[in-house]
This record gives sequence, structure tokens and C-alpha cells, in this order.
Amino acid sequence: MSVQMVLLPVFVLVALTLGMFFWTGRRGGNAGRNDASELPHQSSQLDLLFYALIALGLPLRKIDLVLVALSWVFAVVRVLQAGIFGGNGRSQAFVAGALVLLAMWLYFALRMLFLL
Repeated sequence: MSVQMVLLPVFVLVALTLGMFFWTGRRGGNAGRNDASELPHQSSQLDLLFYALIALGLPLRKIDLVLVALSWVFAVVRVLQAGIFGGNGRSQAFVAGALVLLAMWLYFALRMLFLL
């Protein structure tokens, strides 16, 4: 069985997780809850997706300059998110981090599936 076939379900689940982040953010959250209260839980899930990408990419030798640069952008955005304690700034940093992670996973998936 090829590596691409093994990793395809991983890419589908990552897409589902990131899609749910963006869908719940667009929906505006639940009526009685504050969006900022959901960020710590969702942020830790984003971190796990980041670690999974690196853990998969290193042994497969698919980490290149693009993924390293995006990793640094993700890390800086996460630091900014941790340092911003006010309303919209924190959620904007979260969305920026999620978008960077989405770009990383798309790039990695394309490299794996099409052997780039």
C-alpha cells in the first residue's frame, strides 16, 4: 500500500477539523457563550494538528523551506495570540493561525499525494 493511500484519511480528517473551526467561527458561536471561551480548546487542537504535520513530514522527508517558513509564521501568530488578552485581537490571531495551518496542510498534502 502506498504512503499516499495511507495518508489520505489523515488529510480528510485534518480538512474536517479545520473546516469545523472556520464553520463555527462563521456561525458566531452559541447564544450564551463567548467565542473567546472556546479559543483555548480550539487552539490546543490546532497545536496538535501542527505537531502531527511535523511528525509526519520529518520521517517522510517532506519538510522543506516553505513548510519551515510557514511553521515560523504559525509559531509567531500563536505567540501573538497568547499575548493578546482582549476580545477581537485574540480571535483574529486564532483565525490567522488556523489559516496558516490550513496552508501548511494543503501544501503538505499536495506534496505527498502528487509526489512533488
